[in-house]
Amino acid sequence: MDNNPAHAVRGPTHEVTRGKTPILSPEQTRRLIESIPAETQVQLRDRALIALMTYSFARVSAAVGMNVQDLVQTAGRSWVRLHEKRGKIHELPIHHKLLDHLEAYLDAAGHRAEPCEPLFRSSRGRSGLLTTRRLSRHDAYAMVRRRAAAAGLVEKVGNHSFRGTGITTFLLNEGTLELAQEMANHSSPRTTKLYDRRNDRITQDAIERIRIE
Repeated sequence: MDNNPAHAVRGPTHEVTRGKTPILSPEQTRRLIESIPAETQVQLRDRALIALMTYSFARVSAAVGMNVQDLVQTAGRSWVRLHEKRGKIHELPIHHKLLDHLEAYLDAAGHRAEPCEPLFRSSRGRSGLLTTRRLSRHDAYAMVRRRAAAAGLVEKVGNHSFRGTGITTFLLNEGTLELAQEMANHSSPRTTKLYDRRNDRITQDAIERIRIE
């Protein structure tokens, strides 16, 4: 045949409306952060990093890519500067709870006066101390999995879970999708919507109404 008669036929459009990333509840997130002791440099680093990904919706690559100078003080306010995909610079005010975790971490780590050096650094074996090297996103993932297991979370939590947790919690507390999109630095609201799990609870409540006794 010279021409394919089915060439002009288009199949149905596949539209993804819900992401697959496991999302934590605010209670689970609080339990995870509070389960990490605040005694060593590494422990304080882990608390600060998880808090940063949650409260600023930061991607893990942007979080571990930060230098100390990316914590900005302007006009009496604290900002976090994230270096996002394709060289974009994204700045957000720092949530007061996140600021507490970052301040405690920097006080213990001792590199507050090194603005051009990595903010989040790798650990020195099991000593609880930090090196001068930047923490990799792969090591950050291993840390998150270890901390989640220690906190008794059964979900397969990853770095991206905190971005989704922050967005969903923001929307549950009457934040708008448009502002969530801007805070997450998404180019499309459809992408932000993938992290919106507000209907998960409604769906569970509805399904439990199927009572067969």
